[in-house]
Amino acid sequence: MTDKPLSSAELTKLNEKLDQLLNLIERAVPKLKPKFNLECADAFVWQVEHSDLAPVEKVNRVDMGLLKGIDRVCRILVENTRRFANGYSANNALLWGARGMGKSSLVKAVHAAINQELNGKGREPLKLIEIHREDIHSLPLLLNQLRNNDMRIILFCDDLSFDNDDTSYKSLKAALDGGIEGRPHNVIFYATSNRRHLLPRDMIENERSTAINPAEAVEEKVSLSDRFGLWLGFHKCSQDEYIEMVFGYARHYQLKISDEALRVKSLEWATTRGSRSGRVAWQFIQDIAGELNKSLD
Repeated sequence: MTDKPLSSAELTKLNEKLDQLLNLIERAVPKLKPKFNLECADAFVWQVEHSDLAPVEKVNRVDMGLLKGIDRVCRILVENTRRFANGYSANNALLWGARGMGKSSLVKAVHAAINQELNGKGREPLKLIEIHREDIHSLPLLLNQLRNNDMRIILFCDDLSFDNDDTSYKSLKAALDGGIEGRPHNVIFYATSNRRHLLPRDMIENERSTAINPAEAVEEKVSLSDRFGLWLGFHKCSQDEYIEMVFGYARHYQLKISDEALRVKSLEWATTRGSRSGRVAWQFIQDIAGELNKSLD
């Protein structure tokens, strides 16, 4: 018995069935997502909707030498990060306190400084990955995908805090504890917040007043910050520290203005703003630079 060749119509019908079968297989078996390419940049932003990392070509940061009035916390964070980069034990860090005093700027500056050290030794750079506050619920997913990576990574969340009825703090607690697998050895978590305990006082007080066991309820809320081995406090700066910040920026950007005029104008600026901080000093310098027809790029 010999096989009869298929007609053109039969071949077309067979190809259609094969296409249908392939479509069904593709639906049933999801495509494998490529591993993160951490070699294309030193900094990334976590995009939870795509479960991917977006590289940042140029990080918005200032030189560590321009951060004034925070010398002690700067030394502590640099040393902690250096230990982590060298493969030694290091702690998660919570940078908390007054607004505009350089908390997020310090994290980015320390990342750059340590990478400069590593580059001088011909070693792989630290990676900085920012996760947005609203994406904290996806932190366990991100950590799981970073777990088997050879690179050492600082995971950074800026302005971290939780409001009433927000339960995503439980995801953060679980991620910092690491669950049964433990925290990935190649990842450390740095966060900034205006609140020492990351939760508003009225939220804690509400738990105290409505719980069957108030002490245990409050402990559950407050214990979140205990997951950070380092608590680095940032406090409002004095007038002298504020002036030092202003003069530091002015010298760095070579602004042509007399010391006396700079002092008088900067104090007037702070008075109109009702506060003194590194952010206020920077905003003043931007204003003066524009007045002098100079760009700060």
